Amino acid sequence: FAYEQGKPVLDDFNLTFQPGTVTALVGHTGSGKSTVINLLARFYEPTAGEILIHGRDYREYTLPSLQSRTAAVLQTPHLFSGTVRENIRYGNLAATNEEIERAARLVFADPFIRKLKRQYDTEVGENGAHLSTGQKQLVSLARAVLADPDVLIMDEATSAIDTETEELIRRGEEAVFAGRTCVVIAHRLSTVRNADRIVVLDRGRIIESGRHEELLDKQGAYFDLYMSSFEREAEKEIV
Repeated sequence: FAYEQGKPVLDDFNLTFQPGTVTALVGHTGSGKSTVINLLARFYEPTAGEILIHGRDYREYTLPSLQSRTAAVLQTPHLFSGTVRENIRYGNLAATNEEIERAARLVFADPFIRKLKRQYDTEVGENGAHLSTGQKQLVSLARAVLADPDVLIMDEATSAIDTETEELIRRGEEAVFAGRTCVVIAHRLSTVRNADRIVVLDRGRIIESGRHEELLDKQGAYFDLYMSSFEREAEKEIV
C-alpha cells in the first residue's frame, strides 16, 4: 500500500487474523500501524494486493455490509453533536434506552455518565468537546458494544488520562474484546500482555510476531520497544 505512487508504506505485508483473537500491533511512530488500521476499516483500499474476509476480497462487500460487521474505536473518537445517549445509539439506531444503558454498563461508562448534569441526556458538544479524551473513548466503546460487531478495530488513546478513567477503559476493552476478532494499536501494557498475538512493525514490515513472554525471551525488537515504552508503566504497577 502507498499513499503516494512509488512510495510504499506497507511492503511485502502478509498478516492473518484468527477469529475470536486479539492481535496487538506495536512499533515506533511511522512503522505502519495506523495504515493497517485504516486499511482494515476501509478508510483506504489497497493499492496492490488484497484484504480477504473468509477468502473473499473485502472490496466485493458493500460498505454497509462491512460496517455492520466491524466497529472502529479511534485514538481520538469522533462524537457527533447531540447527547451521550444519541452518540451511543449510533452503534444501533434501533436500540432502546435500556439497551443503550446496558452497553454503557458493560464497558464501565455508566458511572461517569451518571455524574454528568443530565446523565445520558447531557449534550457532548461539537466533536465531544464537553468530555475528556478518556470519556470519549468510553462512549465509543459503548457504541461498539451496541453495534455487536464480529470485528473490532481499535487505536488506544495515548494522551494523558487520569488513573481512574484508564482503569475503566481497560476493563471496558476486556468486555468488548470478549469473543470478537480484535485488532488493536496497543499503547497500554495490559493490552500487549493479554493479547493472543503481538505483531511488531518497522517501516511497513512485520519484523516479529508472538506472545508477550515469548517475544521478551527473544530480546529482539519487541524487547527493546518494551523496555523503552512500557517499562515505566510496569514499574508503576509494582509500586
